[in-house]
Amino acid sequence: MVPNKKILYPVSSILVIFLIIAGLHLWNYYNDYKRHNFVSDTVLFVYPDMTAKDVENKLIGENSVSRPRSLKRSFKKLKVDIYIKPGRYEIRSMYSSVYLARMLNNGWQSPGMLTVSGTVRSKGVLARKIAWQMMADSSEIIKALNDSSLLAGFGFDTTNVFSMIIPDSYRIYWTASPRDILRTFSKGYEAFWNGDRKKSAETLGLAPLKVSILASIVCGETRYEPEMSSIAGVYLNRLHSGMKLQADPTVAYCFGYKLDRIYGKHTKFDSPYNTYKYYGLPPGPICVPSKASLDAVLHPAKESYLYFCASPEFNGTHIFAKSYSEHRRNARAFQRALNERQSSK
Repeated sequence: MVPNKKILYPVSSILVIFLIIAGLHLWNYYNDYKRHNFVSDTVLFVYPDMTAKDVENKLIGENSVSRPRSLKRSFKKLKVDIYIKPGRYEIRSMYSSVYLARMLNNGWQSPGMLTVSGTVRSKGVLARKIAWQMMADSSEIIKALNDSSLLAGFGFDTTNVFSMIIPDSYRIYWTASPRDILRTFSKGYEAFWNGDRKKSAETLGLAPLKVSILASIVCGETRYEPEMSSIAGVYLNRLHSGMKLQADPTVAYCFGYKLDRIYGKHTKFDSPYNTYKYYGLPPGPICVPSKASLDAVLHPAKESYLYFCASPEFNGTHIFAKSYSEHRRNARAFQRALNERQSSK
């Protein structure tokens, strides 16, 4: 029996159309689920107010995507616009469009590095340094740094919180809350204060918090690391001999580090941080002490120096003295050099 051509042609056409549609679906499935769709490895930051469309535009606009249609199709199919989560996402070149969509929907972000370095003399500066690298706002971070109950949970308070901050690079999620950031710092503090360092502090008769306070003063005196142990030695000698520390950086702290030069009138300012007026260490660190300054205090120079002043060479070094008369000569030499320098301007 010969098939009816009038029936055969429509059936064949339907079959061809079905095969074409099925082929397109299979091709799209391969493109979206299996095929790499990114030009190179990249890092994507998704902020809380960003939409799926924003992400699409960003990646396509930066020429990071090989096949934009695949990305848009996958985002639509997996409803990324509904489920997208903020975060720092590391996109590898071998990822497919669907895998990225799943990353964004499930918050599969990768931790980044939070680095604390340089001079940090106030909570505002610290908060800004953190906020530049994290999703958290600086105002939220300052609030956390001033939250007594929150800090108490880590064994610190609003006065000595700088002791908890060990300058370093910390691996942390970009979306971490201020509490999580402080928890990360707390872990860094515990790691830094290992058995050997605690033993060294005990030998000096100082608790770790006291070491941090003295180290902050050393940081205020110099950034020249080779001299830090000598400066730490001077202040430890003063402490152990019952002298006032008379540290200029503590006076500068009292005036918010706004003084260009410290005069006698400034040393009379009434504050527990003024070591010209009060004996012993101030209540808390006057800045975030560096690792070098902390280790300098733990391993001070053994000289019997009690004084030091800046070198008249203005090279960032200091001249040390054992007696006050010797120190006075050194100080006058520096003063003459400073006056000459200022008069020549």
